[in-house]
Amino acid sequence: MSTNSFIVMFKRIIDAPGQSGSARSVEIFGWVIFLEGVIILFCPDFVAKVLAFPEYQEQGRNFFRLAGLLVSGLGSLYIVSGRLNSKGFVFASLLDRPLVPPIMLVLWLLEILPGTLALAFVIQDGTGFIWTLVKWRQENDE
Repeated sequence: MSTNSFIVMFKRIIDAPGQSGSARSVEIFGWVIFLEGVIILFCPDFVAKVLAFPEYQEQGRNFFRLAGLLVSGLGSLYIVSGRLNSKGFVFASLLDRPLVPPIMLVLWLLEILPGTLALAFVIQDGTGFIWTLVKWRQENDE
């Protein structure tokens, strides 16, 4: 990839010309999970307390921070893909996000995740999925 195309793509991230509603919903979802990841990375004990996690040791705190780093990285992919109006990414998110609620239910039933965390995932991903789906259908049914 040439430097010129990198600059063009970077400018599209800054300006986001012609961004669709579904891409905007993906971008905003990305900002939400990016910020959550950053908060987990820098304030793991606060997040654990809010989500009513059981006590954990230093190694658990560090793994939780690592999860925060991964979540914020995923958020940045959603942000950039939304800003670049990537229809492929928007479509992929419509395939991925509806899987989260049933998976969270199973993880909660197996007592792998606390109910508060599973519920947070279900609400966030479920709401984001519905918003993106509504926008996608509006754009593609016209």
